[in-house]
Amino acid sequence: MSAHSSSEDAEADRILMIKKILSAAFYAFASFMITVVNKTVLTSYAFPSYQVLGLGQMIATILVLWCGRSLKVVQFPPLDSGIAHRIWPLPVIYLGNMATGLGGTKELSLPMFTALRRFSILMTMILERFVLGIKASWPVQVSVMAMVGGALLAAVDDVTFSWTGYTLVLLNDGFTAANGVYMKKKLDSKDLGKYGLMYYNALFMIVPAAIVAWCTGDLEHSAAYPHWDNMLFLAQFLMSCLMGFVLSYSVMLCTQYNSALTTTIIGCLKNILVTYLGMIIGGDYVYSLLNFVGLNISVLASLGYTYVTFKRKPNNYMLLNEANSRVNTV
Repeated sequence: MSAHSSSEDAEADRILMIKKILSAAFYAFASFMITVVNKTVLTSYAFPSYQVLGLGQMIATILVLWCGRSLKVVQFPPLDSGIAHRIWPLPVIYLGNMATGLGGTKELSLPMFTALRRFSILMTMILERFVLGIKASWPVQVSVMAMVGGALLAAVDDVTFSWTGYTLVLLNDGFTAANGVYMKKKLDSKDLGKYGLMYYNALFMIVPAAIVAWCTGDLEHSAAYPHWDNMLFLAQFLMSCLMGFVLSYSVMLCTQYNSALTTTIIGCLKNILVTYLGMIIGGDYVYSLLNFVGLNISVLASLGYTYVTFKRKPNNYMLLNEANSRVNTV
């Protein structure tokens, strides 16, 4: 009986580890794709407003999930007076995360954008400690510090330095960390589920986001954009909108099966490819030796974290996550 129980536990652990790896890979792919597409739309095609692009992503998320619920493909609770309280503060974090992320993508070269995004890892590790009560192991802490150190080294010799870009990316790091940690907390509460969190995040923030875009003149500038008849641009704009939904779903899935810190670091790990492609895409990266060395240190530290995370044996915290994951699967 004991051997049979051990065999079942081992099989359950194996299946959950596969889910952890696949959800992480899915998130990495979605995050890579949307970063490249956003960069192309905002820089190569010089689309005037990252806020309007963000509105398109929110509209796509609402439409896809509304249609999915109507067709009974997905399920989440209907809107009621208590939804806003149950989901708070995720909508504000969601809006801030999207707006600052798109703004930083527009202002900085992709290699520097991805390097500075590694500060979100340090912020997530700190928030996990104080909000969720999870303390990272020493190997994880060392790899995180190495990632941040590499990013700092790259920033020292960034000849394309932009106060606006750096401010937006560091704000985005804070929003990303808060989003991951509070999303993990909401998912573990078994309340709205991942589809409900995605839907109501976008629904509650679309009107405030539209008002901000109107007040700043972004709606007017976007309406006057001269390349709406360019089919290649239009295809990439629509792809960015749909990828906004795919990215939100992949973040939920990865956070559900892994920790918030792992989700944040996977998001930075996929930037290994973005870092090197970014030296070609967009045309705004300027090479310098110190900057290049710093970028590579940060990349190697990301690989080190991945090894530490997925090679370590399950501990009590991971077993708790496994139980939560089985319950929360929708």
